[in-house]
Amino acid sequence: MNFDISGAKIFFRIPTGIPILGDILISETLVISWLVMIIITGLCIFLTRNLKVENISKRQAVAELIVESANNLVRNNTGGTKFDKLIPFVSALFATSIVSNLISLVGLRSPTADLSTEAAWAVVVFIMITAEKIKAGGLLGYLKGFTTPIFIMTPFNILSEIATPISMACRHFGNILSGVVINGLIYAALAVASSALFGLIPGAVGRFLSNIPFLDVGLPAILSVYFDWFSGAMQAFIFTMLTIMYIANAAEG
Repeated sequence: MNFDISGAKIFFRIPTGIPILGDILISETLVISWLVMIIITGLCIFLTRNLKVENISKRQAVAELIVESANNLVRNNTGGTKFDKLIPFVSALFATSIVSNLISLVGLRSPTADLSTEAAWAVVVFIMITAEKIKAGGLLGYLKGFTTPIFIMTPFNILSEIATPISMACRHFGNILSGVVINGLIYAALAVASSALFGLIPGAVGRFLSNIPFLDVGLPAILSVYFDWFSGAMQAFIFTMLTIMYIANAAEG
């Protein structure tokens, strides 16, 4: 099996002798998304091993804190235990979002910097919202809702319905991608500035030092606190909160 890494894509070529339809294309986003799922699964297994009723370990205490926080997040924003069925989904969504956002800290490209990731999440959330609306008012009631307050508003109501997943996906994607782009521009600018500054030193020493991006140390790390840590955590929280509120509102009719 041969590997041909080109840009942000990895091509897996099936060995000759086996009938093929062409190259199987696996994108960087897909690879890192699977890595994110492996990390989350590994953490879940690690935190939930050897659970006890008494004399619990610190690991179990952390697991219980996470579960309690997820329960409180959903219940406090939906007014009770009616939407407890959302807790596993919301927890998985938040965990996937925040790990995907923060994985850029180890030098990997965040899957959430690819719109297809948020679009997939938004489609799932949209299906759940629609299902709750149909469950609350019936299929005819759901369709009739597009004609309120007057029939002429139907096209606008349809656009408004479609805009929900699009706005959720674009909001999350735009904030994460902007952080990636800004950090990349800062690294590139500081590398150019470092090369120009040390290139002023005459001789071989200047030529050698100008190839080392000394200025890339320090400032990018400080900016990463905002673009990677704060912004990444906030976008995961906002996307999760919007999911809870949209589904809860849909269920209430």
